[in-house]
Amino acid sequence: MKRPVVAKASHRVWRVGADIDTDALAPGAWMQHGVEVIAQHCLESVRPEFAAQVRPGDVLAAGPNFGIGSSREQAAAALRHLGVAAVIAPSYSGLFFRNAFNLGLLLLTCARAHELAEGEQVAIDARAGRIVTGAGRTLPTDPIPGFLLDMVEAGGLLPQLKQRYPARSTP
Repeated sequence: MKRPVVAKASHRVWRVGADIDTDALAPGAWMQHGVEVIAQHCLESVRPEFAAQVRPGDVLAAGPNFGIGSSREQAAAALRHLGVAAVIAPSYSGLFFRNAFNLGLLLLTCARAHELAEGEQVAIDARAGRIVTGAGRTLPTDPIPGFLLDMVEAGGLLPQLKQRYPARSTP
């Protein structure tokens, strides 16, 4: 199922600060469990109410260095499991960046992410490289290569590969 990277619907903004690490996204104490359990504890060290109150389609607006720390892909998987539509931040850890796109999580690099307010409604057009706030302000985002946007629309790398190379039946 394709997930559009152009969203006319509004997305509610959750604010978090700078340097959100992968342990805050996927706490180590829960790593022996599956993503369903890990996601219930996502961001509990900085936003204890987040996992219980986030709704599918909501977005995270963060400070610089989002996803620093370990290379655990469960950090991006937890956000996907909770239905987070995108993360908007000025910069990301390189490992988190690649894990997120591989799992179909949209990351928007926006130098002005700090201008997004908690609870604000935004529309996202990742292909055009912009975020439009409910008040009509437009925030530009860095361009994202088309192959990464295609990967997000496919739901991640594996779903994209399955679409591209469907299983062949053997006689």
